[in-house]
Amino acid sequence: MERTLYDYSKSSASYRVRIALNLKGLDYQAISVPLLENAQRSDTYLAMNPAGLVPTLKEGEQAITQSLAILEYLEETYPTPALLPEDPLARANCRSLAYDIACDVHPLNNLRVLKYLTGHLGHSEQEKLDWYVHWLKQGLDALEAKLAGSGHRFCCGDTPTLADLCLVPQLFNARRFELDMSPYPTLVAIDKECQSLPAFKNAHPANV
Repeated sequence: MERTLYDYSKSSASYRVRIALNLKGLDYQAISVPLLENAQRSDTYLAMNPAGLVPTLKEGEQAITQSLAILEYLEETYPTPALLPEDPLARANCRSLAYDIACDVHPLNNLRVLKYLTGHLGHSEQEKLDWYVHWLKQGLDALEAKLAGSGHRFCCGDTPTLADLCLVPQLFNARRFELDMSPYPTLVAIDKECQSLPAFKNAHPANV
């Protein structure tokens, strides 16, 4: 089946899906949707994804949107290697960590939100940065508290899971905005473990 990923290199949501595809060894064609050029608002793209967001994964003629839905689809369809623990409570905890990032941190700092702040609402670049850092620190503080002392190599054990796929892109963004990472030794250590794996390295925005 032909598989196509419509993504943008620096999109956190797209980054998550690239990691998952790599971990599961799935071949795909990548088509860039340059967000800064508003390519996501083209008639052609909106016909496929009316929300005008990335990523979109096409499996044959079927389009799947929303990164977490795509990740769950890949997990259900291609279960090896697993991205979720076997135990139901551990699976719930893993999803909780992923949702902390994908539902509570990332949407507030999404490109379209930042553009709205400085465009329609007239905020300065410094006010935009203050907004970004406030919500990012709040989210990372909570994650560090949840994961500190676990002794695991990754967020939910000794293999990468859904939570790691969400964490790594968020830390990439944190470094882009020059956030001080010293308060997050656990998150930094997990990120280092992830970056040692080819699936994560090859999905990095600098390598796509």
